[in-house]
Amino acid sequence: MLRLEFDQGTLLIHNADDEIREGLQRLGCIYDSRVGRLRAQAYRYREVLTFLHRSDVEVDNRAGGFDELDLKSREIRDPFPYQAEAVAAWMIRRRGVVVLPTGAGKTFVAQMIFERLRRAALVVTPTLDLMHQWYAVLKSAFDREIGLVGGGHYEVRDLTVTTYDSAYIHMERLGNRFALLVFDECHHLPGPTYSLAAELSLAPFRLGLTATPEREDGGETRLERLIGPFVYRREIGELAGEFLSEYETVRLQVRLSEQEQEEYAEQREIYRQFVYEEGIRLGSPAGWQRFLQATSRSERGRRAFLAYRAQKAIAQASGAKLRALQDLLHRHRMDRVLIFTSDNATVYKISRSFLIPSITHQTKVKERHEILSSFNVGRLPFLVTSRVLNEGVDVPAANVGVVLSGSGSVREHVQRLGRILRRAKDKQAVLYELVAENTAEEYVSERRRQHGAYQR
Repeated sequence: MLRLEFDQGTLLIHNADDEIREGLQRLGCIYDSRVGRLRAQAYRYREVLTFLHRSDVEVDNRAGGFDELDLKSREIRDPFPYQAEAVAAWMIRRRGVVVLPTGAGKTFVAQMIFERLRRAALVVTPTLDLMHQWYAVLKSAFDREIGLVGGGHYEVRDLTVTTYDSAYIHMERLGNRFALLVFDECHHLPGPTYSLAAELSLAPFRLGLTATPEREDGGETRLERLIGPFVYRREIGELAGEFLSEYETVRLQVRLSEQEQEEYAEQREIYRQFVYEEGIRLGSPAGWQRFLQATSRSERGRRAFLAYRAQKAIAQASGAKLRALQDLLHRHRMDRVLIFTSDNATVYKISRSFLIPSITHQTKVKERHEILSSFNVGRLPFLVTSRVLNEGVDVPAANVGVVLSGSGSVREHVQRLGRILRRAKDKQAVLYELVAENTAEEYVSERRRQHGAYQR
């Protein structure tokens, strides 16, 4: 009888005859001469079982059991139509990616799938904040212990939450424990190490959740192999008004002072001249890496790198931007305002100048929780951050966003918009983008606005 076993993130296949061996090798199984057995990456478990079943092969399956659980949510809550559609679309294949805007209730979609599937599940998140947020949601929804792996915890239960960093480290041991993997913010998954979290698991059922699946390296194409195809997608513009808050986006151009403009031009010329003389094409995939390598090899290169940082800092945190921010804070003094920058130095500068609490990656967990709680209940009207609130963290009270600076990433810009779109009665959200005139920020702004959410 053919036997299947889980072995440190792989599927070990015993007693396959020649005909079955050939079929399994076409699926990607390889012969391991060390043990004299066929071996496959664990994520091929479902394919292997399907092939063996269709070949009418009797199987002694010792790899994964996946017993049914008594999972019934304590919450009585009707889903929005698009949430029900997403669940129905996923249940057809029981694998795949669901794309819904920030604030559209992706967590509730997963919760409904847990209840329907009734199998052990592992939720994988990009941050500890999100891990604890999921833990609280599942603890509230289901009358059972919820496991945590990461952040100093190693408690494995039938429903467990972890991070991408912990998942790929521990999956060699956990890969046969869960029938369902849920990858939150699954655009992180295709990276070379994080993808191990999917490859080392037997889980036949897989759900990816994201608002912005596209990656600059095109890695989203690997999601089908790791999770499954895109099974359902709705965009911000489709849900705004009825299921998300109505919103508008406003781009405000500010003018550098004469001194700032001169300094900007001088530093940018030093940087651009170096790039030209080194023959570096910054628009190419390896352009930025080539620039960093070249700047580390000489004093002239180090001067060029400092010039690059200087011209960027002038554009991102000019006096004109801070004055514009002051005007916006006065205009929206009765609102809940999130201020976004691309760097911590600007965060701390704004925090000191305007006496506004800040959150960066350096903020301790308890302090971060207290600041977010105070912001959401209205004790703090304003909050400034760099990139740590771009995704995942729930700030439902925010209705105004101000982007002082950021990358050219479409995803980042859409995520920042999503932070202010959680629906509330009579809520009208607005996202301001401050752009320094006659600087590279104008080009960056055009790049990051290439999304349907900004074409309304």
